[in-house]
Amino acid sequence: MFDSGDTPPLPSRIAALVHAHFDALPQRSKPHVYPDGSREWIPMTGIVAVLSRSGAKCLSASHIPRCRGLVLHDCHAEILAIRAFNYWLLTECHGLLAEEKITDPSIQTDSQPNKTQPPSSPFIRKRERRNDTQTPENSTEWPPFELQPGLKLYMYCTCAPCGDASMELCMASQEDATPWEVVRESSSARSHEEMLDGRAHFSLLGIVRRKPARMDAESTRSKSCSDKLALRQVSSLLSCGTSRLVAPTESAYLAGLVLPADEINATGFERCFGERGRMKVLVGRTWAGRKEEGTIGYRFHPFEVLSVPAEEVEAQWAFAKPKNNIPVEEDGTESKAPPKSKPGNVSVIWVAAPSHAHSCAALSDTGSKSLPSLRRTTTGLFENIINGVKQGHRATTPVVRGASSLSRAKLWALVRNIAQPSACDDLGISGTGLADDTVLHSFQQRVLKPSTYGDFKLVESNSVDPLGVRQEAMREAKSVLKGWVRNSGDESWGLDVLVDPQKRKR
Repeated sequence: MFDSGDTPPLPSRIAALVHAHFDALPQRSKPHVYPDGSREWIPMTGIVAVLSRSGAKCLSASHIPRCRGLVLHDCHAEILAIRAFNYWLLTECHGLLAEEKITDPSIQTDSQPNKTQPPSSPFIRKRERRNDTQTPENSTEWPPFELQPGLKLYMYCTCAPCGDASMELCMASQEDATPWEVVRESSSARSHEEMLDGRAHFSLLGIVRRKPARMDAESTRSKSCSDKLALRQVSSLLSCGTSRLVAPTESAYLAGLVLPADEINATGFERCFGERGRMKVLVGRTWAGRKEEGTIGYRFHPFEVLSVPAEEVEAQWAFAKPKNNIPVEEDGTESKAPPKSKPGNVSVIWVAAPSHAHSCAALSDTGSKSLPSLRRTTTGLFENIINGVKQGHRATTPVVRGASSLSRAKLWALVRNIAQPSACDDLGISGTGLADDTVLHSFQQRVLKPSTYGDFKLVESNSVDPLGVRQEAMREAKSVLKGWVRNSGDESWGLDVLVDPQKRKR
């Protein structure tokens, strides 16, 4: 593909890196190839160079209230990748804070002597703040950490995201690619929820769609990957919980989306994500909170779409969804049909370990007794997921042992542990240890106070809460993405759901 002395372009290097990590996974985490030649196919997504992800599954709307924070609602590869990125970022912050306590000359821990060199991370840093005389009154209390300036995040996907960006590709895969007109009922005759369309209604473009599914399957309220990625161009890759700890700087936004060249339709991608498409009214819009502080704040940050030659991906990815068209020979006869295939039902999650590892109750369950080392990269999390829970468990009767580390309950527990460093096994520090830092103390108060997940996501009434700025930005973005319906019903539970009534015997 390249001469020996040539350096492959950036998109090719990103794709090769993600594929190399996937190839190093254990065989049980990969799609099956059966003795008759038939095989499973699965989409894969990775955020370089932190994680790799595969999957394609969502829960129906009626199942959501039974989840109690223990089941993943959306297992499409792109969404798992974003959740895993937030998990990794939280562990990176957690490790750095824990290391600071160990190296703090005023604190002597039980496990390690004091060190003199302050800890650091190549990915995050403590945010530089103005002193009290320089800080305007009632300014937004932005979180204590930020991603390193100049850091860029790229997402690689083996297929186009479902939803609006891929509608032209869906049309082209039909025997008749002409969009058919659909007479839609008035808004008074149809509920707002019914206006979410899956794969159908090809003539309706630039709208929010729910995740596609079989025609006989119960509908879901999970928005398509296209719509969720479009929203992330405003809200950044940071989740609600991570936004309590990491400030929304430019580095927190996706710099580029990397795809095989034959999975990119310029018209669809520009309409869905671009500055001239449905997001155009947000161009130049910023949400910086009260008394803007430097480069911190939310903004419309469109990512770049980068392509990898299709033949490169084909050579590296044996689990792609087969094309519908059967190749034709030069003499006009059809080639032999490809082996039968079906979508795989296992989602594999792999996340790199943080720069500063330490023992912690929230990190003790890494998903496997033996963790693989991929490409000399230490594993922080490795899980196989089926129907939103760990393999071997049932989503219909969720239990804490089956909950993924990326589930709502487990991620909330991790955020709380960061606010309570005394909960970590290897620090040997009494008390919280955060009260000496005003911003960290504010983070602690906002995290430890809520009793339910719904309360945890609520924004404080005062104007200095940074989640208020995030909420305002997302509200305006969702109004532009017409037809956004909230996927509610899984908020009224507390962290007592993580108490296992039947602990395994040691």
